[in-house]
Amino acid sequence: MRKSGPPKGLIAYLVLELLEEKPRYGYEILKEIRDLSGGHWEPSYGSVYPILYKFEEKGWAERIDREDEPDRKYFELTDAGRDELADRRERGSEKAHDFADVILGFFHVYAAFSTDDRFEIPHLEGEWRFDEEFSAWIVEQLVRHHEHYFETDFERITETPEEFYERHEIDDE
Repeated sequence: MRKSGPPKGLIAYLVLELLEEKPRYGYEILKEIRDLSGGHWEPSYGSVYPILYKFEEKGWAERIDREDEPDRKYFELTDAGRDELADRRERGSEKAHDFADVILGFFHVYAAFSTDDRFEIPHLEGEWRFDEEFSAWIVEQLVRHHEHYFETDFERITETPEEFYERHEIDDE
């Protein structure tokens, strides 16, 4: 169970992946992460540029000058950066549980706001609501994204979480 926020190191990992693809500058990285998240998340300059400078200090990336854009700070992945990315990719499967915790945690809080009498959140005209209809819409979007990315029809899973973990040999501790 995660204590808070996105999985540690997520932005740094994405920056490494994006730099492997081609040299980039900070704002370009911000836009790409926004696009990858479907427009739902955009890290700040204050999170991306320190990562780029840290990568530069560690020798994982280096600044390059471009004659066509002399005022932009482009960064390129080095061989040491490719090695670091390879290491992080190997460790990446450990993050799947963290991602699931974030997604499920946010949804559980949304559902609590929708159903728990302790929370009295007013419904404002023209705004999202904490209710069953909007909850169903969120779930529908997840199903549509699943079908789009995995190119398959979504099938309900009837197993309890414990049964699912056991079948997949997942240690939930």
